[in-house]
Amino acid sequence: MRLKFHSMSLLVAATFACEAAAQSYPSKPIRVIVGQAPGGATDIVSRALAQKLTDGLGQTVVIDNRSGAAGSIGSAIAASAPPDGYTALIVSSTYTINPSLYKKLPFDPVRDLQPVTLIASSPFLLMVHPSIAAKTPRELIALAKTRKLTFASGGIGSSGHLAAELFSSMAGIELTHVPYKGAGPALIDTLGGQVNMIMSSIVSGMPYAKSGRLRALAITTRARSPALPELPTISESALPGYDFSSWYGLMVPAGTPQPVIGRLHDETVKALKLPDLQQRLASEGCDAVGSTPEQLAAYIKTEMARWAKVVKASGMQAE
Repeated sequence: MRLKFHSMSLLVAATFACEAAAQSYPSKPIRVIVGQAPGGATDIVSRALAQKLTDGLGQTVVIDNRSGAAGSIGSAIAASAPPDGYTALIVSSTYTINPSLYKKLPFDPVRDLQPVTLIASSPFLLMVHPSIAAKTPRELIALAKTRKLTFASGGIGSSGHLAAELFSSMAGIELTHVPYKGAGPALIDTLGGQVNMIMSSIVSGMPYAKSGRLRALAITTRARSPALPELPTISESALPGYDFSSWYGLMVPAGTPQPVIGRLHDETVKALKLPDLQQRLASEGCDAVGSTPEQLAAYIKTEMARWAKVVKASGMQAE
């Protein structure tokens, strides 16, 4: 009986400790790790959200870019951080691609990090440097059959890499991949003409498409984007069934107290419902989401299975 009472006391004490932690959280700045370089889509979405979270949480939310290995370096840093709610991670679709692409990751994407919410989703743009004569996806495919074309991406296994590989596979063409350490540097060299084309997130690519510094040929989702309604989809203009989009999710180290996860979730979802943030994301071609942790966990599992098949079929492998 005494042992039972002692166990009950510990349980009650732990419950009160968790509640106290949630009530006092946060009491200092929060670091949000972004596994991509500044200027890329994940970085842009992260910074827009961080401004609103700073207001909602009453503490500064600081973005910490840790690029490399298609986001895995940043994920590994977050996975090994103390599970106290003061380190979070914003991941993109590469989070579900990397487990199939890398023989060994420095963290377990299912066990070492816990989902908080799905932030947003967005299509990609198929864009070429203006020196490339093609003005439609069909013309680009025809051109690629007569000469070698290069495409830039934010790294092996990045979303842009997979989108381009899917395009070349369905089109029956060969494209030369030029990987960079982040989507930002990949865009810079495409703008400079060192690389012929890029599959860029609409978030980071749209300003260059609108200014004409890069020529946007098509959008990667099945439906056209309200942000660029005049732009056809790859599926309707050249490759029926082609479909690719990116997404962004908020994660925390495994073991983070549930009340703290709940606070982060609630403030993020609240921020995503703000009209000005929704408009900001929409202007970048993003749809704000705001899911439950369970919905994001299920989505991650589905996406991991989907990309495992694509990576296996392509024969891609990263070191």
